[in-house]
Amino acid sequence: MAKTFKRKKLTIAIDGPSGAGKSTVARSLAKRLGYVYIDTGAMYRSVALRVKEKGISPEDEVALNPLAASLHFSFITQGEQTHVLCDGKDVTEAIRIPEISRLASYISKQQRVREALVQMQREMGKEGGVILEGRDIGTVVFPDADVKFYLDAESDERVRRRYHEMVQKGVKVDFKETQEELVQRDH
Repeated sequence: MAKTFKRKKLTIAIDGPSGAGKSTVARSLAKRLGYVYIDTGAMYRSVALRVKEKGISPEDEVALNPLAASLHFSFITQGEQTHVLCDGKDVTEAIRIPEISRLASYISKQQRVREALVQMQREMGKEGGVILEGRDIGTVVFPDADVKFYLDAESDERVRRRYHEMVQKGVKVDFKETQEELVQRDH
């Protein structure tokens, strides 16, 4: 009688700076492997959106920490589009506006918010069959990931990619402002 072996599903981490192509590669690889694509940056953006909606100050750690820990995230890929659901609500478009991006960058510096989201990300990836992309995925979130990639590109190219991505989504954005935000996020 022939033995059949069940392959272990991998946890794959894709790390690198903004605009390096992490999302594009992660989405494509997840589709090809039949894995779940998890955009960890979208989780921080979702916290930022909720903070804005609830009128919470981004400095108010007493309110931020329980808010971040209470959110539930789902990622659903349909065709080439990955939808981000936060507490069952599709926030895919709302979290991509520049104001929310800036707020997310600030909120992501809050240690306890990071701890709450990192714990969620680890939980999402512990069984494998996932591709997680975002900053610090391969070093902080999943230092023992089965496979790790680090993507990078020249800063001018990353600004151009980010700008065109926003324009394609119909977001009114200034090239110089996009460049300044990317430099600030890199710092």
